[in-house]
Amino acid sequence: MRRPFALIVTALLLLFTAACGSDDGDDAKKDSAEPVTLTVYAAASLKSTFTEIGEKFEAEHPGVTVEFSFAGSSDLVAQIENGAPADVFASADTKNMDKAADLVDGDPANFATNVLQIATPPDNPAQVDSLDDLTASGVKVVVCAPEVPCGNATVTVEKSAGIDIKPVSEEQSVTDVLNKVISGEADAGLVYVTDVTGAGDKVNGITFPESDSAVNTYPIAALSGSDHLDLAHEFVTFVTGSVGQGILTAAGFGTP
Repeated sequence: MRRPFALIVTALLLLFTAACGSDDGDDAKKDSAEPVTLTVYAAASLKSTFTEIGEKFEAEHPGVTVEFSFAGSSDLVAQIENGAPADVFASADTKNMDKAADLVDGDPANFATNVLQIATPPDNPAQVDSLDDLTASGVKVVVCAPEVPCGNATVTVEKSAGIDIKPVSEEQSVTDVLNKVISGEADAGLVYVTDVTGAGDKVNGITFPESDSAVNTYPIAALSGSDHLDLAHEFVTFVTGSVGQGILTAAGFGTP
């Protein structure tokens, strides 16, 4: 009687030990799981909205940190082409996304639209009221460089209106244009509606009908060289989903 009982006790102890060992192994795996950083390259005009979207994405993906690099879309494309370790690219126009066509995984998704607006300092010292006023003598105007999406839109608007703006400087991002207006270095600048909205009372916004001739469509895509491709696609889906679209709409972006 003692021998069978001893065997039963031994078997139960082995099962208990194995079960504990299995739990310890699972815990060790959980403890050893490294956090993931998702790197998103995005157009400068997306800074405030994508920062908020990134925070929402992190909240729904424990262990994931979203890091952004904001700049002019053409600069971002150049960096990606030169091997920058990005997981996602969001452009302020389709032209620059097309340049990265060989580097994206799947088809880019259009997620927003934007149009230009004139920004002036709050007191509007040059009394700018229309697009034509930007051609007046003595008015210091700042625009984006032609290779940047907001600059390309500026060129389109000029052609549509039949005017020729002589800017005092051409910047590599719309943020730089806005900052020169805010600092008082410029009497006016051509930026996006969303930039004027985001600046609040730091600038005065002036709409003009010719802006309809240059509507920028924003595409986003996961990059094929990403080390976290599935997560990159999840971020793209998040931006195009209800949460991302709600944040973008609240900031003044149009739907694609």
